[in-house]
Amino acid sequence: MADIEEDRPLLAAEAGDEDSLSGGEESGRVGRPLPAICDPAHVLHRVVVLVFMCFLGFGSYFCYDNPASLQTEVLQDLNLNTAKFMQLYAWYSWPNVILCFFGGFLIDRVFGIRLGTIIFSLFVCIGQLIFATGALVNRFWLMEIGRFIFGIGGESLAVAQNTYAVNWFKGKELNLVFGLQLSMARLGSTVNMNIMGWVYSKVTLLIGAPGHTTLGCSFMIAAVTCIFSLICALVLAFLDKRAEKILQKEQGKTGEVIQLTDVKDFPLPLWIIFIICVSYYVAIFPFIGLGQVFFIEKFDFSPAEARAVNSIVYIISAPASPVLGFLVDKTGRNVIWVMCAVCTTLASHMMLAFTFWTPWIGMSLLGLSYSLLACALWPMVAFVVPEHQLGTAYGFMQSVQNLGLALIAMAAGAILDTKGYLFLQVFFCSCICIALVAVVMLYFVDYLRGGDLNRSAAARAKLLKEATSEAE
Repeated sequence: MADIEEDRPLLAAEAGDEDSLSGGEESGRVGRPLPAICDPAHVLHRVVVLVFMCFLGFGSYFCYDNPASLQTEVLQDLNLNTAKFMQLYAWYSWPNVILCFFGGFLIDRVFGIRLGTIIFSLFVCIGQLIFATGALVNRFWLMEIGRFIFGIGGESLAVAQNTYAVNWFKGKELNLVFGLQLSMARLGSTVNMNIMGWVYSKVTLLIGAPGHTTLGCSFMIAAVTCIFSLICALVLAFLDKRAEKILQKEQGKTGEVIQLTDVKDFPLPLWIIFIICVSYYVAIFPFIGLGQVFFIEKFDFSPAEARAVNSIVYIISAPASPVLGFLVDKTGRNVIWVMCAVCTTLASHMMLAFTFWTPWIGMSLLGLSYSLLACALWPMVAFVVPEHQLGTAYGFMQSVQNLGLALIAMAAGAILDTKGYLFLQVFFCSCICIALVAVVMLYFVDYLRGGDLNRSAAARAKLLKEATSEAE
């Protein structure tokens, strides 16, 4: 944005501004105000933009877990073992080990937010179409290439989505917008988990028999959601370009300044946060990727019931994330909240591994703890590194997370093929135990350094007020 626009959200345009935002281009007459829905400074127009913004990543999140939603069918129709199946998730993560550092740079310096969003959406669409084609012709190597291309676009598209949010809603609305975007992402994953089995059954009736052709057609139908998200990217580009002309603002920037040399200056608490991030998330996403068959084999669920219980993590996360984020904002004590989330996750995995209690209980606990950890862990990065290093810190955090997910996805498939689900669950419990040990370490390291990460919200606000007074 231009300097005059940076310090206030567009939503907060004053009434006097609306006279200057007359639609000379739109109406042909200078001085005639735009209708509310067409005025970039009006809340109604912002709501329209927010709708397209939320659906921008819907297709990416919907198709990310396509393999998990049809795990049984993929294994049977393509005659795969679990290790090969989990390669589909590993190939998604591999490009993002590097792209996490350069996604913001490409948006800021090379493509711009509008063109960058369209290009990343195209990568998602093309990747899903190649993935579906590979299933259609029964060529697994082609499916892997499709997932690799899909991964190139998926994570970078999330960066672009966040940049749009900051550009349009910088100010007090931003937290709400991020919460809505996260809820829409979880909605995409939930719909995928619960609808793809039905899609596969309908395609089977049309074709006459299950098989790789049916599987490929089902994935092709799923690609429609990616095309829909691409249309949203095109509409957003048009609306943002139009707002730039009317409001005389600049294209949005990610605010990320990546300097890899900053890594050597990272403090010890940040490295512990990285360990918590990796060891926690590798016990969540690979488990969900393999969950369907687990619930069928251990709990004798039907495929539809297995998909439903496997999606409960995302269903709970959609409404819980904004609520828990608000709770953490109001109370502070981030380290304690992270510790609670890790302990609850460990209890959930142990319940699923060593008991025959209904998995709805364990998976519901997993959904709550997963949401709580995301709300409490990621903001702590901003408490331990200066602002000019935030882009590098978050990029490195996402990079090591994707590296861990790629490696553990392959390891989980191999463990399941050779040792079975019980051993795999013990492995996931071990990963959570590593996260728990790291959280305890973080608590004591932070305590010795003054307790910045575990301050209450009131204490943090008081310190901020004192710092502001001193600066003035």
